[in-house]
Amino acid sequence: MQDLKVLFEDNHIIVVEKSPNIPSQADKTEDIDMLSIVKQYIKEKYQKPGNVYLGLVHRLDRPVGGVMVFAKTSKSASRLSDQIRQKIFQKKYLAVVDGKVMQEEGELKDYLYKDERHNISKVVNKDKKNAKLAKLNYKLIKYNEVKDLSLLEINLHTGRHHQIRVQLANFGHSIFGDQKYGKRGQGKQIALWAYEISFEHPITKEVLTFKDLPEPVGTWSILR
Repeated sequence: MQDLKVLFEDNHIIVVEKSPNIPSQADKTEDIDMLSIVKQYIKEKYQKPGNVYLGLVHRLDRPVGGVMVFAKTSKSASRLSDQIRQKIFQKKYLAVVDGKVMQEEGELKDYLYKDERHNISKVVNKDKKNAKLAKLNYKLIKYNEVKDLSLLEINLHTGRHHQIRVQLANFGHSIFGDQKYGKRGQGKQIALWAYEISFEHPITKEVLTFKDLPEPVGTWSILR
């Protein structure tokens, strides 16, 4: 069984760390995916016969690591999905970006268009057909003068395709190691990590917050 870092588990939900470069769910590559890994973990831990139910309620881009929650019952899946629609479910990210971000805090508001054919998103005029509003707030945590890299905390308000990556690139501070939208770090791992999620427990209604930081090595040594 694939190694799995479990942050929390009860009868209704399971919160885990997704390693970078593992798909959230099965795709055309047929590589091992998080949904299958967590299902296998539950099946083996509880010696469950047959298929294991596991609800995927949110995703992370394949190259991105960080914290994810899965639902162990259909009722939990439905309630967590409702929280995402109602903006109760909160997600925060860490990103290491090119250059010095001069304004320590700010909001980025853009309209994005997803190019399905090339699997990329672009910042466009709001009048373009199928353009969707994308909004995030950022806060500068640290700047490394030697490497000319800034560490940002990102509070995501909308969940558009490649949103953080596109908006930061358009802002002039692309994410280090971003193969699609970045300017620096080609061939390296993208420095984007989902480090915190907060939501109401689908059954008890208790507000839960889970944090998970990347190992402070490589580009992430900026965390030290």
